[in-house]
Amino acid sequence: MQTWLVTGGAGFIGGNFVLEARRLGLARIVNLDALTYAGNLDTLASLQGDADHVFVKGDIGDRALVDRLLAEHQPNAVINFAAESHVDRSIDGPAAFVHTNVVGTLALLESARDFWKALPAEKASSFRFLHVSTDEVYGSLGDTGAFTETTPYAPNSPYSASKAASDHLVRAFQHTYGLPTLTTNCSNNYGPFQFPEKLIPLMIQKLVKGEPLPVYGDGSNVRDWLHVADHCAAIRTVLNAGRVGETYNVGGDSERKNIEVVHALCDAIDARRPRDDGQSRRVQITYVKDRPGHDKRYAIDASKLKSELGWAPSFHFEEGLAQTVDWYLSHAAWVNNILDGSYRLERIGTAA
Repeated sequence: MQTWLVTGGAGFIGGNFVLEARRLGLARIVNLDALTYAGNLDTLASLQGDADHVFVKGDIGDRALVDRLLAEHQPNAVINFAAESHVDRSIDGPAAFVHTNVVGTLALLESARDFWKALPAEKASSFRFLHVSTDEVYGSLGDTGAFTETTPYAPNSPYSASKAASDHLVRAFQHTYGLPTLTTNCSNNYGPFQFPEKLIPLMIQKLVKGEPLPVYGDGSNVRDWLHVADHCAAIRTVLNAGRVGETYNVGGDSERKNIEVVHALCDAIDARRPRDDGQSRRVQITYVKDRPGHDKRYAIDASKLKSELGWAPSFHFEEGLAQTVDWYLSHAAWVNNILDGSYRLERIGTAA
């Protein structure tokens, strides 16, 4: 069995990736996560007692720790999910994003490079460093077109700028040192275990509580939605068969305006838990001042991943959204454990 060092494996996407990898018996997982606000050990509760899942609390920027883990566990791959990942939080506090996403990724790359260079030739040739990134590095689209792997970078938020910088470092380590890297840039993820500051889980919680649903601007901003299970499958595909040094875009073929997503969520909760007054939960929608620098539209062209490696999304958006709503309604304890902490479903990222 292979061993994978997964960073950020207690977060949303990383946690789903770890759970699925262990369910399928694909690899022994060494899971490094700093457990910042979005990292949650409750996500990994089902792995308690699993001898092939080793959790380590720590920072990807801690060279001594990462060097020790690499030497001790001799992984076949490093898969980097670790990141500060919320645009609104990056508006309020950009320094934390530079610290983790840029400085932390650099330290992780240096550790991986030194480990890889010391490997025997056969193991070195099969070693991979897979960096998980975002479509937000490409900036904003107009009404037509889609991001491809050759779209010039034009990040518009501190978050996307920090991820762009990390992408460039990964590319540089491949070209300068020969480190066998792979990069994926994904569209908006949704699904189980997502921290409830993001649009879909935030709206679900506010719908259940009967609170106003804050929609930025006029709700016309467009995102391509990717179910996290499809994203994890894409990452496994790239790890297994991707060409070293290449970037692969991962999208869900599910462009929706934000207001369309909110309407769908209202209707889904209405069908499961009707309001006492019989009204549609769409009456809870409240339009609020737009996010500073809010990108108008993202759309992913994932044809390279589809044609070269044979991956395609399996979830239709409405099906995936219904499953996601059902998951949150049946996992109130997981959500409440988060809401018992410092986050209270409040709006963040309003700084001009």
